[in-house]
Amino acid sequence: MKLFIISDIHGSVLAFNKAVEAFDRENASLMVICGDYLNHGPRNPLPEGHDTKGLTAALNSIKSKICGIRGNCDSEVDQMMLDFPVTEASCRIMLLGRSTKKAEAPSGSIFVHHGHLYTRQKAAELTEKGTIIVSGHTHVPVLEYENERYFVNPGSISLPKDNSFAAYATIETDDIGTINGIYLKKLDGTIFSSMRF
Repeated sequence: MKLFIISDIHGSVLAFNKAVEAFDRENASLMVICGDYLNHGPRNPLPEGHDTKGLTAALNSIKSKICGIRGNCDSEVDQMMLDFPVTEASCRIMLLGRSTKKAEAPSGSIFVHHGHLYTRQKAAELTEKGTIIVSGHTHVPVLEYENERYFVNPGSISLPKDNSFAAYATIETDDIGTINGIYLKKLDGTIFSSMRF
C-alpha cells in the first residue's frame, strides 16, 4: 500500500492535475490532503492555474480516493462544493502490519492535521510513540524524527515557500501493511528526503 500526501492546493487546478499525474504514476492507494483546498488565503498570492471551479471538479472526480482534513483557509462553503468530507480538524489512519523488531520503526499509526491548530509539541502529546504525524500549513517540506515520532510535511503543491519546491510525500508499506519507508518527492517523482525501515 502507498499513501500519497499533499497539502495547500490553494485553488490551483494546474498544481492539482500535476499531483494527480504523480499519484497515478506512484500507483498509490489513497490521496491524503492536509487542507487548504480552494481558497488561496489573504496572505498568499493567487497561484498559477488558480481555478476553483475547475479544481472542485477535479477533486470530486477522484473523491473515493481522497482522505482529507480542514485547513485554515477551508470553510463550510468549501464543504458544500466538495463531495468528500473536509471539515474535520484531524484524522487518524491505522496501518495494521506485522510488528518489527526495529525500535525506531513507525508503529502504523498516522495522525493527520493541517498544522494551524496543533503545534508539533501538542500533536506529539496527542499521539503515541512511533506515530507518524502528518501536517501541512507551512508550505515547506519536512521529514524529521523527534521525540520518538515522525514528522512529515509535504509542503505545498502550488505555493512553496522558503526556497522549497512543489512536493508531495509517500508512506509506503509491504503487502501486509508494515511501513517500510517515508519519502518526500518533487512532483516529477525525484526523492529528496527519505526514511527507510
